[in-house]
Amino acid sequence: MKFFIDTANLDQIKEAQALGVLDGVTTNPSLMAKEGITGKANILKHYEAICECVDGDVSAEVIATDFEGMVKEGEELAALNPQIVVKLPMIADGVKACKYFADKGIRTNVTLVFSAGQALLAAKAGATYVSPFLGRLDDISTDGLNLIEEIRQIYDNYDFNTQILAASIRHTMHVINCAKIGSDVMTGPLSSIEGLLKHPLTDSGLAKFLEDAKSFDL
Repeated sequence: MKFFIDTANLDQIKEAQALGVLDGVTTNPSLMAKEGITGKANILKHYEAICECVDGDVSAEVIATDFEGMVKEGEELAALNPQIVVKLPMIADGVKACKYFADKGIRTNVTLVFSAGQALLAAKAGATYVSPFLGRLDDISTDGLNLIEEIRQIYDNYDFNTQILAASIRHTMHVINCAKIGSDVMTGPLSSIEGLLKHPLTDSGLAKFLEDAKSFDL
């Protein structure tokens, strides 16, 4: 499973990259705003900076909600760097734009997916990634993991190449469960990745080793 980090914070991206397990980055307008990045020129420049921090794919989201606007923005984003994946909303014009970009050889990530039907449409339109929002479904007492399972079954039934990118990951168990049911990618905060490192028996075992090692003549 690929590990993406969901942030626009360059320090966090660099930290995840240094860990050696990072495969890409996802961003959105809210994450950009959280870092105080506003204005088209600044946002485009920041996407370029993100691409310099990571070796893998960087999802860059369009702001437009109409077909022509999404195409214009998406082409501009894709021209920034070969790592850029154009992020499109799951609406009718977003699906049309996804098909347009697929025909042009431009990679896409269809986002704000909350049903298997939406994921099926995205795959039919040639999306590179589809992003079901696991955490947001859990927030409204709906089983987000079940949606991942449904999409996995449908994609496997028909050999779709679209990768399932489990989004809105909130914690480490989301990562583990998504891995168990076959999500191709997960994207979440740095804490969800670093949480995989932690186990009390590792901590206590290391402490014991270090205590015993004090008697060694090194």
